[in-house]
Amino acid sequence: MQRILSISAFVWIFCWSATAQTDSLCYIGEISITGNKRTKDAIILREMQVRTGDTLPLDQLPRLLEESRLMLVNTALFTKVDIYYKDWEARNNRVHIRVEVDESWYIYPVPVFDLADRNFNVWWVEQKRSLQRVNYGLDFSHTNFSGNNDPLKAKIQFGYTRKYNLRYTLPFINRKKTLGIYSYIEYAQNREVNYATEGNKQLFFRLEDRFISQRFRTQLGLNYRPGARTFHYAELGFHQNRIDPIVADSLNPGFFLDGRHLQRYFSFKYEFTRDFRDIRAYPLNGHYLRAGLLKDGLGIFSDRNALTFTIRYERYLPAKGRWSAALMADSKYSLIRQQQPYNDNRALGFGQVYLPGYEYYIADGPDMLLLRSLFRFKLIDRTLKFGKWVPLESYRQIPFKAYVAMNAGWAYINDPFASRIGNPLNNRPLWGGGPALHLVFFYDKVLLIEYSFNHLGEKGLFLHLNMNI
Repeated sequence: MQRILSISAFVWIFCWSATAQTDSLCYIGEISITGNKRTKDAIILREMQVRTGDTLPLDQLPRLLEESRLMLVNTALFTKVDIYYKDWEARNNRVHIRVEVDESWYIYPVPVFDLADRNFNVWWVEQKRSLQRVNYGLDFSHTNFSGNNDPLKAKIQFGYTRKYNLRYTLPFINRKKTLGIYSYIEYAQNREVNYATEGNKQLFFRLEDRFISQRFRTQLGLNYRPGARTFHYAELGFHQNRIDPIVADSLNPGFFLDGRHLQRYFSFKYEFTRDFRDIRAYPLNGHYLRAGLLKDGLGIFSDRNALTFTIRYERYLPAKGRWSAALMADSKYSLIRQQQPYNDNRALGFGQVYLPGYEYYIADGPDMLLLRSLFRFKLIDRTLKFGKWVPLESYRQIPFKAYVAMNAGWAYINDPFASRIGNPLNNRPLWGGGPALHLVFFYDKVLLIEYSFNHLGEKGLFLHLNMNI
């Protein structure tokens, strides 16, 4: 009769058996997969750190299978991943491995209700919760279009920004499953535009009777994945941006530089990534490195000429018991030392590049250095069970974790072309931080509730949400 043993139980029994043998190697006889109704077996096997026919030291097997489980979790295709040993033959150290998965819900026809501002805090406090600064529409995502982990995303959006976009990614196009392609196209319009920065705050101008900003871009990329944790990306893009003459003539001639109303350019980007994090959306162990070079303007048009180097490094350190720590560094450096258009000179305060306590501010500049540290204590680690009253089977059980944390960060934005009087946070050290509560649902839905201070003596409660859809 076949028996299914957990990793720890199997290793104890198998190691006890191996002590009586001179050979401590094991042989992977078979890998079977259950629970994947849409995802192809090849996609799951691609993430496994062991292969059928492998011969490897027995004491390395638990680590490799745990790495395999985390790699599968990081695909975001599954709400649950378990890897078991199913039978072993002591006579020849042959092992059968079984992978059991519960698939995520892949189709998300999600109504769009997004805030146009940089973060929730700016919209709630500075923009006084204005519904005029809300985007609405339909965001359709199929995260596993053909079962090959190939996301297809389309958006139709109205409100503050009228936007239409389409993106498709095919993770591999060759037999070795190392080369993939992706494409993206977008068109957007706005009646309001952020035309300048003063006091490290965005200044806006709006016309109700017409759109004053139009943007079009398209990109075609190639990705190369020679190993499970190594990625190379090469991307060619075309950008066309148009601004109403009133902005360039009266408000900020430097918006596109030299009073231009139209900006067109081609771009080329190369990016290299090494990712050894355990859970990418909320890591507790491992490290991450991303370095890239972006050339805006390839000589076909004269509207842009920039060459920017960026690098990001993260280190996650599990400590004793429920404690863990993290260190992060993010930087950019402009290799072409000349004034860039205002619209393309962002540094701090957008997306994930923020300093705790400075959510209400931005800093522009060609160079940036951001350092952050984080100490955490895990309060809760359990599975929330909702039973059959939840219609979608994938969401009847939700893994949930809660952490208390302490943030600290330091940043410096170098802008040799800016006046410190107009933007006092440029060209000076910045620091901020404070306590926080982190809530993690499934493996990739993260809510950060942070109470932060800054060097100005300001303090406040700030929210950050990452749904990873």
